[in-house]
Amino acid sequence: MKKVFIDGETGTTGLQVRERLIHHPDISVISIDPAKKRDVEEKRRLMKEADVTVLCLPDEAAKDSVALAKEENCRILDASSVHRIADGWVYGLPELDASQRNKIHTAQFVSNPGCYPTGAVLLLKPLIEAGLLPADGDYSINAVSGYSGGGNALIDRYEGNDQTPVYGAYGLSFNHKHLPEMKVWAGLHKTPIFVPSVGNFRQGMLTFLPIHLKGETTMAQLHAKLAEVYAKDTFVTVNDLNLIIDNAAPFLTPHDLENTNQIELSVLSEPNGQSGVLVAKLDNLGKGASGAAVQNLNIMLGFAEDIAVNLA
Repeated sequence: MKKVFIDGETGTTGLQVRERLIHHPDISVISIDPAKKRDVEEKRRLMKEADVTVLCLPDEAAKDSVALAKEENCRILDASSVHRIADGWVYGLPELDASQRNKIHTAQFVSNPGCYPTGAVLLLKPLIEAGLLPADGDYSINAVSGYSGGGNALIDRYEGNDQTPVYGAYGLSFNHKHLPEMKVWAGLHKTPIFVPSVGNFRQGMLTFLPIHLKGETTMAQLHAKLAEVYAKDTFVTVNDLNLIIDNAAPFLTPHDLENTNQIELSVLSEPNGQSGVLVAKLDNLGKGASGAAVQNLNIMLGFAEDIAVNLA
């Protein structure tokens, strides 16, 4: 049995990671006494005992825990946003390219991806690398997430409150913390315009990327490349061109993938084939957070990556 310590297991992500891991046949979770959760020496002891420590903490608190881990040479999987483009850290998106799983397996420090960037990067990176989309293009990314993505404070605001908005856009100062992550890992030369939003539903996510093509490239070619790249990936599905897979079809909703580690990519084309939209659907708490964290833990510890990634 391998031991995992979740630093911050009472938060939204921490609770979901723990709930998945209690069903893992090869991992046992070690927990800190709630009365000692700010006790540095107790945290140090548990980090040293664990094979991997998962950080489910606010950014500043995550920095403090990483400093402690470095003193003790411990392995870390950080679910905060603070280390996703940091030197010395491996980006925990196994589907990023053919070498990423091995990098995650051997890394001391792995950063769990953000929910919005997961969809954007998986859509953009292979198309830019293949020369089908320009790295220096002007991209606009629009997305909607369930309110659970905002953590306990937003959950408390929505649940049991009839006055919360059905839909609300935010991040309108255009300095969202996910922007550097999107730019770096998608291989963009320019920072995209990103407009996230929250809906009055607990979980689920859609990420939209409008596309206007130039030259002879077509939306069908974009679809073919995505289908080729992810053909063997367990958790990435590329739907048929122009096919809306949804229990509410012809509507495309953020739902149907709740509590799973799956992500569905769609290419929807205008009849001329020269414009359309790329779409990623995922559970913001699954492939966008806790499911991805357990997938990364499995890879770090040498287990099959599909064990316990979905909520039972």
